[in-house]
Amino acid sequence: MRRYSAFAVAREAARYHEGWARAWRSPEPKTKYDVIIAGAGGHGLATAFYLGRNFGITNVAIIEKGWLGGGNTGRNTTIIRSNYLQDPSAAIYEKSRSLYETMSQDLNYNVMFSPRGVLMLAQTEHEVRGYQRTAHANALQGVETEFVGPERVKQLVPIISLDGPRYPVLGGLWQARGGTGRHDAVAWGYARACSDMGMDIIQQCEVTGIRKDGGKVVGVDTTKGAIDCDKLGVVVAGHSGNLAEMAGFRLPIESVALQALVSEPIKPCMDIVVMANTVHGYLSQSDKGEMVIGGGADGYNNYTQRGSFHHIEETVRALVETFPMVSRLKMLRQWGGIVDMTGDRSPILSKTPVENVFFNCGWGTGGFKATPGSGWGFAELVAKGHSPLCEAFGLNRFREGRFVDESVAAGVAH
Repeated sequence: MRRYSAFAVAREAARYHEGWARAWRSPEPKTKYDVIIAGAGGHGLATAFYLGRNFGITNVAIIEKGWLGGGNTGRNTTIIRSNYLQDPSAAIYEKSRSLYETMSQDLNYNVMFSPRGVLMLAQTEHEVRGYQRTAHANALQGVETEFVGPERVKQLVPIISLDGPRYPVLGGLWQARGGTGRHDAVAWGYARACSDMGMDIIQQCEVTGIRKDGGKVVGVDTTKGAIDCDKLGVVVAGHSGNLAEMAGFRLPIESVALQALVSEPIKPCMDIVVMANTVHGYLSQSDKGEMVIGGGADGYNNYTQRGSFHHIEETVRALVETFPMVSRLKMLRQWGGIVDMTGDRSPILSKTPVENVFFNCGWGTGGFKATPGSGWGFAELVAKGHSPLCEAFGLNRFREGRFVDESVAAGVAH
């Protein structure tokens, strides 16, 4: 793989950019792999990358029923933060945030990580107490956050209105080292690195069955034929329940649509990310000038990837109260993604009843921010059968009542 650099750009400019090679190979599947990863989104590609880099496992296939990064990886709003309440959550999200800081250098690919800061507004006395508690917990966890008052909020976000008619701004939880990244670039960077290690990325290859022998996985059936494997990692977000059924068990998750929209591009007016859980809305400005807007997930189970009017009405109505300027913008586009929600709003990174089948799912509305940390921990789980980052997120926690309750941290889509 030829490294990207300023010199490479200059060299190719001199010859009309005709010398660039494909970023990753598109091979036909082999008959057998040591590990198959189902799902070529950010989490699946990150898992494959760390399997190769950390454990030397490179006989790996990443199979994807559509196109690389075409699921939730390409349908989110790119927020990165780690200010979670519970210790296991803070550990995996902070690991992820720290990996984002060096990802462009690690992958030799610009993922456009922007540590612009994330502010979570407190608009009720209950939220004030909750965020102050989270700030204390984060201090013990080594996660840098602080609770700030309304004056500091106004300094950080000049366009905000502190005196809303329903929910005035009473303060906020500020994580200065949170921010955003380019979702597509994260997938492309991991894919390029995986391909360079000799892994096969196979697109338009849907899993139609999981083959077992004596309670142990031996391979998968796909639309491109049968492929054998020693281990299978499933990372397919909202479709995890379907593949679990193929393997012969059920998962405690439900799939719902999460919608977002962007406005027409405008001049720079906001350089941080703001989340408002009480009114269910969040807002940031992209590098192109669009205001990126999102809110809560749909209130009913579905698999749609389209937008709907009720989301525009509810989310924009909530944000107009806190950001009056939003009322004057025109919507540019809208979309939806399929998210998988657990009862405690925390993920599942776990062994399963089928030997050597591992599932990574249940990230709900917060999957993008966890991409590298999820891949790091899940790769360790697949390679060694155990990972400290994943230990609290096993399937057995639902049977044993050891919930990792992040329903407050996941109160708004994020």
